[in-house]
Amino acid sequence: MAYQPVAAEMPRLGWREAYRMRWKRRRLLWQSWRSRHQLRRLSNRTANISTEDILAFVVLRNEANRLPYFLEYYRRLGIGHFLVVDNGSDDGSTEFLLQQQDVSLWWTESGYRASRFGVDWLTYLLMTFGHNHWCLSVDTDELLTYGGIETHDLRALTALLDRQGRAGLGAMMLDLYPNGPLNRQSYTAGQNPVEVLKWFDPGPYRAVRQIPMGNLWLQGGARERVFFAEEPRRSPTLNKIPLIRWHRRYAYANSTHSALPPPLNALYDGPGGAQPSGVLLHTKFLPEIVQKSATEKQRRQHFHTPAEFDAYYDQLTASPDLWRENSIEFTGPEQLIDLGLMRAPDW
Repeated sequence: MAYQPVAAEMPRLGWREAYRMRWKRRRLLWQSWRSRHQLRRLSNRTANISTEDILAFVVLRNEANRLPYFLEYYRRLGIGHFLVVDNGSDDGSTEFLLQQQDVSLWWTESGYRASRFGVDWLTYLLMTFGHNHWCLSVDTDELLTYGGIETHDLRALTALLDRQGRAGLGAMMLDLYPNGPLNRQSYTAGQNPVEVLKWFDPGPYRAVRQIPMGNLWLQGGARERVFFAEEPRRSPTLNKIPLIRWHRRYAYANSTHSALPPPLNALYDGPGGAQPSGVLLHTKFLPEIVQKSATEKQRRQHFHTPAEFDAYYDQLTASPDLWRENSIEFTGPEQLIDLGLMRAPDW
């Protein structure tokens, strides 16, 4: 079996746990509000946002190669405005973003890890500009796909979710990788990264619900197989809730893996689940990852306990080959539906 289906039932909270979750959400919102002092506005085009716009929220650093395709992909999909925090880029990302008329840009050199890996900045922008908008929160190496994407853009998808009374769409993050060592590939800015990263692991994946928030914990796949086979519990969390009709009282708790209030976590029940869901095509393994891994090992900004992940960065710096004989070549969203990795909306 490629995955282990998770029970869809959410844990029932007693009044003490519900009280604790309420105060945790308030603390996170206050922490995020205070983080606004770390942000310097470089371009503010938010006056151009219309009430019906779907908004994208992004935190990035040194993504000049990815940005041209990333922006074009989501423009085609229906994003009306991008709200971006640049965490100290020095590769031309800042200058490129300043030229984009549908981008509002903030700058900070504050610590990424200290900001809950950018979530405080993200939440501040969401509460300030995202209220009552459909909001997509993604990294520049994540391309959202879903059943029917060829004929239904995000405007059609969110209209359907509104009609069904759904507050959001959950998604699995699916690692894509090339056939061969990472540094032997080539990628040009503006190119579709899926043309380089054509392969993925169909399984195994496993998921459990966590208490008390009821958030899913989905793991498995290529990164676990290659980098965390001996300690699978340390492998990356693959579930996200990237698309939400936002309310200023909402807060992401752990990246976009979980959110508060807890009912938001019921939006996603994982591979094989009954609810409509998507997949975030994770294009992390472009050839630049080899050099970037050496840099990030020194910066120590991407994990709660950075020293414990030195071996992970060392393996990436050595340019591994993630491909194996039972890797599957990606052909499109229908394939992911057939494999049970996502469920198409009921158009």
